[in-house]
Amino acid sequence: MKRTNLIPIVNLSLLSTAVLACINGFAAESIVTGDTSFEIGESIQVVGSRFIDASRALTSVDRLSGNLVQTAEIDYAWQLAGQLPGVLLTEFNQGTTSGKLSFRGFNGEGSVNAVKLLIDGVPSNTNDGNMPFVDMLFPIDIEAVEVIRGTTDPRYGLNNIAGNVAFATRSSGNYLESRLSAGSYQSYQGQVALGIEQNNFTQNYSLGYKDKHGYREHAQLERFALSGKWGYQLTQDFHIGASARHYQAKAEEPGYLTQEMAYTKPQASNDYNQTDRDSRDISQFSLSADAKLSEIAQWSSLVWLNQYQDDRFVKFSENASQQNRFTQEKHYGGSSVLTLTPHFESLNAFLFELGLSLEKQDNISKRYYTVEREITAKIRDQAYDLTVTGVYAQSMIEPTPWLRITPSYRLDWIDGSFHNVLSDSRAEINDYGTIKQPKLAIAVLPTQALTVFANWGKTFQIGTNSGAYLIPPRQVDLKPSINEGWETGIKYRPMADLNVRLAWWQQTATGEFRRKLNDPLGDFDNLGATKRKGLDLQISWTPTQDISLWGAFAWQQAQIKTPDPSTPELAGNDIDHIPNRIFSAGIDYQLTRQLDLTAQLRTQSDYYLTTENNQSGYGDFTLLDLTTNYALNSKTKLTLQLQNLTDEYYEYVWWDGSQTLHSPGQGRSLTASVYFKY
Repeated sequence: MKRTNLIPIVNLSLLSTAVLACINGFAAESIVTGDTSFEIGESIQVVGSRFIDASRALTSVDRLSGNLVQTAEIDYAWQLAGQLPGVLLTEFNQGTTSGKLSFRGFNGEGSVNAVKLLIDGVPSNTNDGNMPFVDMLFPIDIEAVEVIRGTTDPRYGLNNIAGNVAFATRSSGNYLESRLSAGSYQSYQGQVALGIEQNNFTQNYSLGYKDKHGYREHAQLERFALSGKWGYQLTQDFHIGASARHYQAKAEEPGYLTQEMAYTKPQASNDYNQTDRDSRDISQFSLSADAKLSEIAQWSSLVWLNQYQDDRFVKFSENASQQNRFTQEKHYGGSSVLTLTPHFESLNAFLFELGLSLEKQDNISKRYYTVEREITAKIRDQAYDLTVTGVYAQSMIEPTPWLRITPSYRLDWIDGSFHNVLSDSRAEINDYGTIKQPKLAIAVLPTQALTVFANWGKTFQIGTNSGAYLIPPRQVDLKPSINEGWETGIKYRPMADLNVRLAWWQQTATGEFRRKLNDPLGDFDNLGATKRKGLDLQISWTPTQDISLWGAFAWQQAQIKTPDPSTPELAGNDIDHIPNRIFSAGIDYQLTRQLDLTAQLRTQSDYYLTTENNQSGYGDFTLLDLTTNYALNSKTKLTLQLQNLTDEYYEYVWWDGSQTLHSPGQGRSLTASVYFKY
C-alpha cells in the first residue's frame, strides 16, 4: 500500500464506522454518536438490513424520507434522487428508457454505470449496470431512499464502483391509503397501499398505475406495478419474510431532435420515430430471515430472483437504421451476514461482521435491423452467464469514546461464459483473479456535536455484456479496473435543528472501461486512467417549528489522466456529460395546521458532449418546483404541484459523431392530487 494513499486518513487521524446504533433490529446502545448522514424530510429510523448505520459507515450517507417521497408527482422513481446532495440525473425522456441517477463524477450515459441499486436489500442492476428495476416502485410504497457515496462500503462488490443507492419500501403497520392524480399533458395516476399487522404476521401490498400522453408528440406511456410483502415473527428472536413484485410498461419514444428543431419545436417528434416504442416486463421475488442468536450475535440472510425482459424499437437519427433491441435476463443469488458485538474491558465498543454473497446471471441479448418494426437483418444474438462470488469482513474498534476505527476487506471472484449464436463461437470470462478491496474508515469525536471523519477504499469495475469475456482478437485476459478513493470531512450538529456536513473526496481508476453503446458486439473502449475529485457541502436548518430549509452544493471534476495509447490527445480532458456544479435546495413552510407550502430548486452547470472536449455549452438548467398541501381533515389531503415554474427550456444532448441530438425536458406542468387515508 502506498503511503500517499493514506494521507487523508493519517492527517486527520480518522475514519471508521461509528458503529451500528441499530443493525438488523439489534441496538448497540453504547454507540450513539458519529452519525455522518444527511437527511431530507422527517427523521428516518435505521432498522433492519435495509439501511446502513451512518455512524458505522463514516462516509457521505444521504436519505430522503417517506413524507417527501410519497407525495411526489413523478414519472419514474429514480427521479426522486434528484433531491439528494450531489446526485446527477440524466434524463433521456425516451419512453421506458427514461433516465438514471449517478454521482461522484460519473455520468448517466450508460457507458459506465457506477452505482449499485438495492430494492429492500435485493441487488437490482441489469448486466450492463443500468437500473430499470427501480421503475417497479411507485411513490406511495416507498418508505425512504438512501445514497451511500464513496468506496468504503464493503457490503457490495459488483457495480458498487462509486457507491450505492437503496430504496426501502413500506413494511409492517396498519393502513389503507390511496392517491389519485391528474395533470398537464394528459397525465393520470392512481396508487393504493395497504398494510395489515396482526399478532406476529404482517402484510403490505401496493398497486400503481400511470397513463400519460407526454410533453412531446409520440410520447404516450402506460405503467402498472403490483407488489406484496409478508413477514412473520416466529419467535421473539427469529423473523422471516417474503416479497413479490411485478411491473409492466409500454411506451412510445419521441426520439431525438436536431438542434434547430429542438429550439423551435421542442414538443415535436420526427416522422421517422413514429414506429419507435418499447415494452418492458420485470419481476422480483425474495425470501429473508433474521435471527438474534445471542446477546452478542445476530444473523441475517436474503435470497432473490430477478427477471427482466425488454423489447425496444429505436431509431436515433434520420440516417441511422431502426433497431429492435431485445433483452432477457434472469438474476438470482443470496447473501448472508453474521454480526458480533462482544464486550471487551479494554475497549469502549467493538463489532465484527462477516458477509457472504452470490450473484448469478443468465442473459440473452438480441438485436435486429428493422424498417417500421419489420425485421430486415439480425445483427446480434448472444447468450452469456456471469457469476460473482464475494466475501467481506469488517471490524469496528472503539478504543476510547472519541476514536473509532473501522477496517474492512472484501474479496470477489468472477466466473462465466459467452456464446455468440450468430457465429456459433464461445468464450470464457476474463481471468480477473481474486479482486482485493481493502477499506478503512476512521472518526474522531471531540464532542457529541462534531464528527471528523475520513475513509479510504478500493472498488472494482469489470466489462459488461460481451466486454467481460476473452473474445478474439483479444488474447490476453483483461484485469479489472481498480477504483481507489478517499474522503475527509466533518459533520457538525450543534443543535437538533441545525445540521452541517462538509466533505472533500477523490477517486481514481487504473483503466476505465467504457461500454460502446451502439456496438453490435456489445464491446467496450478503454478510456484510460481517470481521476475524479470534488467538494460536497450540505446544510439543513429548522429555525422554527413551521419552517425548515436545506441546501446541498457539489463541485466535481472528472478527467482522463492517462488515456489509451491510441488516443494520446485526450490526456487532461474532462469526461463527457459531467457538470462541474450541482445544487439543490428546498424550503418547507407550515402556513397553518392545514396548509403547508414547499419550494424545491435544482440546478447544474453545463458539460462537454465528448471526451474530445470540442462540443460544449449544453446541459445547464435551473428548475423550480412549488407544492402546496391542504388537509381537508385527518383522512383527506389535497395537493397541487407546479413543476418547472419558470417554464425553462432544458434538455439532454448527445453527439452522434456528426451532429448534436437533443431531447427537450418537460415544460411547465400542473398536477392536482387527492390523498385518502381510510
